Amino acid sequence: MKIGWIILIALIVLIILYLISTYNTLVKLRNRVRDQWAQIEVQLKRRFDLIPNIVETVKGYAKHESETLKGVIEARNKFTVAQTPEQEMEASNQLTGAVRQLFALSESYPELKADTNFLNLQNELKDTENKVATARQFYNDTVLSLNNKVELFPSNIVAKMFGFKKEAFFEAEAEAKNAPKVQF
Repeated sequence: MKIGWIILIALIVLIILYLISTYNTLVKLRNRVRDQWAQIEVQLKRRFDLIPNIVETVKGYAKHESETLKGVIEARNKFTVAQTPEQEMEASNQLTGAVRQLFALSESYPELKADTNFLNLQNELKDTENKVATARQFYNDTVLSLNNKVELFPSNIVAKMFGFKKEAFFEAEAEAKNAPKVQF
């Protein structure tokens, strides 16, 4: 009878250790997702701060291109009122599209393309866009790890017990899925 109790106690201890280990892993993954989202927000804030400077620079050269400039400002403002990560993701994607239009606009104005201030701002924004892309990649990788742990058996049992949920991926805007047209 002693051997049966020892085996039962050992089994209970192993189950408890598994629960603790899985719970701790889920907490670490959830915290990494939050950390990665914060990294994206840092870069989005940097981009957010650069855009008014670029818009003001472009305004001086392209006074009659108000629709493009208005679109950039509206997209930037949508980001300020976003309250959830999903809303911020959508606003960020709209802002990316608006910035693309702004840079395309600069192609029509050779004197703007040659303006040192504009070139510096454009390079800073490009650098920020690269950082946003990298942060998105890290975020999505972390979300993938968390979502796998939340969905895969047997860790999904622990996830359900403690209320862990899947997180949303940061997906590219719809325009990014279309190949750009190049005409000569």
